[in-house]
Amino acid sequence: MKIHAKGIVAAGDRQTAQAAADVLAEGGNAFDAALAGLFMACIAEPVLCSLGGGGFLLAQPAAGNRDGAGVLYDFFCQTPGRRLPEGDLEFLPAPVDFGAASQEFHIGMGAVAVPGMVAGAFAVHKDLCTLPMTRLMAPAIELAGKGLPLAPLQSFILDAVAPIYQWSAESRAIFNSPTVPGATLRTGEVLALPALADLLGALAKDGPDLFYKGDMARTIAAANDDGGAVDMADLAAYRVHRRAPLSRRFGAAEILGNPAPSSGGPLLAFTLGLLEAKTMEPGPEHLTRLAAAMALTDQARGASRLDGGSDDDKVGELLSEEFLAAYRAEMPGRAAKTGGTTHISVVDGQCNAAAMSVSNGEGCGHMLRNSGIMLNNMLGEEDLNPNGFFKWRPNSRITSMMSPTLVRWPDGRILALGSGGSNRIRSAILQVLLNHLCLGMSLEEAVGAPRVHMERDLLHIEDGHGQDVLRDLTARFANHQTWPDRNFFFGGVHAAAHDPNDDTFTAAGDSRRGGSTA
Repeated sequence: MKIHAKGIVAAGDRQTAQAAADVLAEGGNAFDAALAGLFMACIAEPVLCSLGGGGFLLAQPAAGNRDGAGVLYDFFCQTPGRRLPEGDLEFLPAPVDFGAASQEFHIGMGAVAVPGMVAGAFAVHKDLCTLPMTRLMAPAIELAGKGLPLAPLQSFILDAVAPIYQWSAESRAIFNSPTVPGATLRTGEVLALPALADLLGALAKDGPDLFYKGDMARTIAAANDDGGAVDMADLAAYRVHRRAPLSRRFGAAEILGNPAPSSGGPLLAFTLGLLEAKTMEPGPEHLTRLAAAMALTDQARGASRLDGGSDDDKVGELLSEEFLAAYRAEMPGRAAKTGGTTHISVVDGQCNAAAMSVSNGEGCGHMLRNSGIMLNNMLGEEDLNPNGFFKWRPNSRITSMMSPTLVRWPDGRILALGSGGSNRIRSAILQVLLNHLCLGMSLEEAVGAPRVHMERDLLHIEDGHGQDVLRDLTARFANHQTWPDRNFFFGGVHAAAHDPNDDTFTAAGDSRRGGSTA
């Protein structure tokens, strides 16, 4: 999609994208639009986005478009200030079936971390936005109150996580189908969250203290009395962190990413460093090299100790030329041998750019009283706890694979992108970047092209590569799994770009995850 306009949006649902685009049309900037999309996603993408979760916004204000003045807003979830004995925690397994793959998560109040979404939204609003919060919340308040027909992808996701969203009587009352006994809401059936509408209205009036120090804080703490660790002190102590983005040159472009203590941005930068910027040819050799780089990145992840939470020293070691060179040397031999997240990208005519990735995990299974909110289960996600459950450091930011990304060129062009998909986030963004920057694909082609993903020495191959390429890949990688069609498993990259030289806007939403542009 390429247009001349006041800006453009790519997001994971049509309602999310439209809420953001309407704000742009009324004169709001990219950050106003991103927040309007965020609040709408809480009703339009209910499993992927919740005020009970957290996320990141990588912002490029217009004044710093060419001089490096971007900022990363870290409002991801925080561990509680105390670790309780395992026997005192409500912490239960919940298997989730995604069709060709399944994964076990853990839910219950013992899986809940301190949410940062509300604090993050208000911090971004204070620093960067131009329209009142009441305007940005208004579309979400209206639809949460009257109800919204569930989109096909959201129905699919809800069905996949049914063991979680049918776990408690409160969640069943909201998310169960009125027509199919025992099933979650079907496509087109109406999801209404009037309590969420009321809460958003109260937040617009009273601000974030309502959530972190007031009535909502007391509600969250009371819910945690039954098997959780989050208390009033944890909520009152929560802070949004503003960080300098991670920066890496890739050919003529500069790529800005999510810095430490998150892992996704540094690992994406490492993979780009392995591959180096140069013209590439599509085909089995490129995909083999790509799979090798993914495998080596996983190996480097362990060697650099990022799983314990990254910091500047660890990232500096990971991205040092000496460390990269050692892993590049393994590329030829390695090639021969072998969630719930959503994203919004917005660019506007003032040269502002916003890449925002948010998550609620899969949800903890409980609905908070009188709120329309299901809290996160970040302490119950294996991907976020690679050293094992119950071993987290108290009062610390949880590491994340979320990787909101900006690409800047010297002539002022800018691209915002990001993805959902847990461990597939990095590989999805990586392949879109390489497709666009090195293989010469348009943004829509780059997002839509078939993908691969290497994890634990298993190469996942998405349909669409062609029989010759598929035959070559499966011969080189005996340990492989093929996937039919374009699949949710491979993430969902939503990208938006602005070229100020001719004032055109381009966006691409990923059909794998309900992508929509506006």
